[in-house]
Amino acid sequence: MTLLPPGMPRRINYPPCSVGDILAGTARRHPDRVALWDGEEALDYAELYRRALRLARGLRERGIGPGEVVALHLPNSLWFTVGYYGVLLSGAVVTPINPALPPAVLAEQLTEAGAVAAISHPATLAALAAAAVPLRLVVTVPATEAAPAGAAPPETAPDTTAPDRTPSGDLAERAVRVERLLAGPAPAALEPVSPEALAHLSFTGGTTGRSKAVRVLHRQVVANSLQMGCWRSASLPHLDDRGGLYLDHVPGAIRPDTVRIAEGSLLAVAPMFHAMGLVTQNLCTAGAVTVVVAGRFEPGRYLAQLQRHRVSTLAGSPALFHALLAVPGIERADLSSVRLVSSGAAPMDSATLARLGELMPEAAVTEGYGLTECTMGLTSHPPLLDGTAPLGSVGVPVFDTEIEIRDLVDAKPLPTGEVGEVWARGPQVADGYHGHPELTGQQFQDGWLRTGDLGRTDPDGWLFLVGRAKDMLLYKGYNVYPGPLEELLHRHPAVALAAVVGEPDPEAGEIPVAHVVPRPGHPPTEGLAGELIAFVARQVAPYQRVRVIRFAESLPVSAAGKVLKTELRRGKPESDGSA
Repeated sequence: MTLLPPGMPRRINYPPCSVGDILAGTARRHPDRVALWDGEEALDYAELYRRALRLARGLRERGIGPGEVVALHLPNSLWFTVGYYGVLLSGAVVTPINPALPPAVLAEQLTEAGAVAAISHPATLAALAAAAVPLRLVVTVPATEAAPAGAAPPETAPDTTAPDRTPSGDLAERAVRVERLLAGPAPAALEPVSPEALAHLSFTGGTTGRSKAVRVLHRQVVANSLQMGCWRSASLPHLDDRGGLYLDHVPGAIRPDTVRIAEGSLLAVAPMFHAMGLVTQNLCTAGAVTVVVAGRFEPGRYLAQLQRHRVSTLAGSPALFHALLAVPGIERADLSSVRLVSSGAAPMDSATLARLGELMPEAAVTEGYGLTECTMGLTSHPPLLDGTAPLGSVGVPVFDTEIEIRDLVDAKPLPTGEVGEVWARGPQVADGYHGHPELTGQQFQDGWLRTGDLGRTDPDGWLFLVGRAKDMLLYKGYNVYPGPLEELLHRHPAVALAAVVGEPDPEAGEIPVAHVVPRPGHPPTEGLAGELIAFVARQVAPYQRVRVIRFAESLPVSAAGKVLKTELRRGKPESDGSA
């Protein structure tokens, strides 16, 4: 916390309120500020709040009670945000579902979460119907520019002849258009929702196995939104006379590169169903940030939207920024509006960081680290920090967050600089896994979260990740960590993407194998493979050398942009296209 700007306290207060109170406070304080752009359609914060209140009332009128689970089965659009706040204001629980899931997996997640209702979209309704999970209520939202209906089969298109129905088999015969729930004036107020109530059942990314539903309470969402939002905007939280939450700057902490309240804009491409997307939406709402919904990521279109809206903040994963930097002619693009680049999901390689800095010299390029089990974020590069963060670091702990590096065997804290498992404690650590008490007991211990990630800290508190505990491999008895090897490979001019995994070997136990996507102009030849092996070997100890290079056109990634190493170990190099 010594890295905070002058005037900011080491700790912040977390008002006893719910997630809906974040929207209520901003809507009253900045009613005319644009909250969302979706193509040519815009919603200001006052209208966003009105729609969310009306949706909350509509859900209650149709029998959805407090504590019951509503699935958001939607692509990114302004309707995702309306649905999210509407469900939470009603007192129900949101379970955000990846809209690209096949019906069988979708059915598993809906069943595990205990969903009784779903909000769907013309492009996703067919999959919801095929999942065949009994639901008391299905609500459909219209297509938008960010979330068109084009990918949906013809039978899922909106039926203009019926006032409140959408056709698509038996399910669609029961589906109610969202406009029907929004009919009538917004209620003046709804029953307050307890900060201790369940807000999210968020599924993990499945990078190390089957996804699990994480229980996240309202107070935990509020805490993490404030930790990240106050961190970026040099501000502190307050409550208005009706219990709404809002942020105000700490005057002595404001600098030229502060993300100012009610002035910034974010180009949103991270999946809104993911922890990063949910918390980013809330910290943007708290700071009255305008969110431009980018829709499905297409690098050229994304670059055009960035310039058209003069966006000040970009947020995504390294996979997104790799693709953006590969857009032809990006050197000629006007990126002068960008003030903050925030990367998460996985550590970013130094070459990409340097390139972003060259193209966006007015921006603070920052990294962060977190996981669904801690709502979203644990560490971040302070955006107001003068100078450059240590190379390879994912930041320092945000407000009121403790990080310890512990031994993998006995869980005892290790000295500074030694590699071990990352443990974390703070008000954002979630409530455990839904329906899995044994697994909860293993990962959540005495207020601490075992992250499963391996890392080290330096004397100043900066955190450096070296890989997942499950990804560490043993070569002839030596621990080999994938992270440093991947960093070295990314420094080679022929490498666009790289991921290192262990493969069984009868003599060594395991050998480090690198899966590499070459840059254009660098054919995947035996000569290039030998060059890359030699390049790494010159910079590491003998036991750390990469032994095999496997070339691929793409790497499999989760919707949040994390490389799915489980797929690589199974021999599935193709990407799922959801970077």
